[in-house]
Amino acid sequence: MNLLNNNIVSDNEILKTFIKGFDIYNNILEQGKILSIKDGVAKVSGLLGVQAGEMVQLGALNIKGMVLSLEHATVGIVIFGNDRNLKQNDIVSRSFLIMNIPLSIELFGRVIDGLGNAIDGNSKINSVMQRKIDTKAAGIIPRKSVREAMQTGIKAIDAMTPIGCGQRELIIGDRQTGKTTIAIDTILNQNINGELYCIYVAIGQKKSTVVQIVELLKKKNSLINTIIVSATSAESATLQFLAPYSGCAIGE
Repeated sequence: MNLLNNNIVSDNEILKTFIKGFDIYNNILEQGKILSIKDGVAKVSGLLGVQAGEMVQLGALNIKGMVLSLEHATVGIVIFGNDRNLKQNDIVSRSFLIMNIPLSIELFGRVIDGLGNAIDGNSKINSVMQRKIDTKAAGIIPRKSVREAMQTGIKAIDAMTPIGCGQRELIIGDRQTGKTTIAIDTILNQNINGELYCIYVAIGQKKSTVVQIVELLKKKNSLINTIIVSATSAESATLQFLAPYSGCAIGE
């Protein structure tokens, strides 16, 4: 009888050890620790089950980040927030979601950051639909052919350079030569010559410049069909990196 009891105790201990080891393994799969932080990028150990492009939460403040590089023993994560609030050995947890941005008709007339959060001081944007930020664009064959003209409202451009809806057009030039002016005039003209949805992504600009653009669009009643994605010079380099991807995801 004593031998039987000893066997039962022994088996229980083995089971407890196995369960404890399983929990530790799961923690390594789903959690990690910060090894170092530099220039908005954290090197993290653990997170063996994480995917490239997945959102993670860092530290006690749950600062958002995105996994960019998967190495043999570590993971590289870009931090979308103030990395001064993080320190070595802080816990990093998976979200099991690939980096996405909320989509809603409420985005029109609003100013958002690269994560889709409203930064214009108005109410929170409600959305039930999410779209992955790093999504492959539709190919040439599935797209409709360019058949509808888009007028910029600038006679010299409309006369010499035909631009169609769905066509990519690059505005290139030196500083202070009017590139932004062309883009803003084009947005303003859409309110005159028909409804065309516009997305303006401001990267590395001064906050005052973005505010002036918003006020101009409001004055001309063109903000109602425009979404502004802002990553000003005061924002971290990682948010400036994310902003154009967010703008493209909304447009697609």
